[in-house]
Amino acid sequence: MRILFLHGWHSVPGGVKPTYLGDRGHDVLNPALDDDDFALALRQAQAELDRHRPAVVVGSSRGGALAMNLAAGPTRLVLMCPAWRNWGEARTVKPGTLVLHSRHDETIPFADSIELVRASGLPKTALIECGDDHRLATPVPLALMLAACEGRCV
Repeated sequence: MRILFLHGWHSVPGGVKPTYLGDRGHDVLNPALDDDDFALALRQAQAELDRHRPAVVVGSSRGGALAMNLAAGPTRLVLMCPAWRNWGEARTVKPGTLVLHSRHDETIPFADSIELVRASGLPKTALIECGDDHRLATPVPLALMLAACEGRCV
């Protein structure tokens, strides 16, 4: 499956999460996104989406805010600790979106994801609590990200 992975602020392509997905047989697009200009980063992400038509967009932190602001059409979204309050204008997500977040996140409050799911009219099960920090780069969150991408969650 083709997956577009949008990295977080001051992160780089080739990190733990996209590598995990690639190592499990998925075609992962992981473009370098501008850290200083959200509008430019959004244009870069939209161009990748339009060019490659992935089945899923995974957005981590700021990448989650980018994913929320894409014109994604039928492409499914998997958001990891989305920083939607910090960047972009989107305040809701489309049906079928899954959000992974740690209650122990020291960067983006877990309550932000509770509010996002509620405001979007998603079922409570669309928010999957996992991990011990903001990175979600340990075995359980990584396995849940993979399952979410493959449609095996909720």
